Amino acid sequence: MKPTPAVTTPPLGSKLVPNLYFDRDHGSMAVKILPGEFYVSTRGEIIVTVLGSCVSACIRDPRLAIGGMNHFMLPHGHPDSRWSQCLSQAARYGTYAMECLLNELFKLGADRRRLEIKLVGGGRVLAQMSDIGKRNAEFVREFLRTEGLKAAGEDLGGDFPRKVVYMPESGRVKVKRLQVLRNDTIAQREKRYLDEIDHMPDQGSVELF
Repeated sequence: MKPTPAVTTPPLGSKLVPNLYFDRDHGSMAVKILPGEFYVSTRGEIIVTVLGSCVSACIRDPRLAIGGMNHFMLPHGHPDSRWSQCLSQAARYGTYAMECLLNELFKLGADRRRLEIKLVGGGRVLAQMSDIGKRNAEFVREFLRTEGLKAAGEDLGGDFPRKVVYMPESGRVKVKRLQVLRNDTIAQREKRYLDEIDHMPDQGSVELF
């Protein structure tokens, strides 16, 4: 069986060939995801990403030993938005990112009553801007509360980027907190992604699972 392809969240909306490689440190095939993508593993791959302000939800069904991870950021606009304004553009992006991952798991037979959810990211790494990481973290917590789901663990906030390795079969999440170096590759990548989604037109509402 071929691995499920990584999929971008709107506005990108195109299917991607997974960045599949062999991770020597873990002795396993691995898939690296970038901002706006998610990936669901059905055959034991690990899922890897690097987070700054973005947030990843790592979700699995322990009985089926399948799981996936997304990587998303809310648009920069609507700094005062709250979950009660869930039809705002900002909430739609976060909602869609969560919906895509959950619905893909449900298609594969996952039961929402068994879901194990772990949250990572939301660091303050974009200088001279509002704390987008904090807003991302607040959003994903409120999303789970609204949907009647609970997080089994989280590592959110702080002033540092993170490298995340998720092992869906076992549910382990390894987080390495990275030092903020002169090389600001992570922040620049997220800034480009943020600029892109900020200038996309309103995509309309989404239907929750």
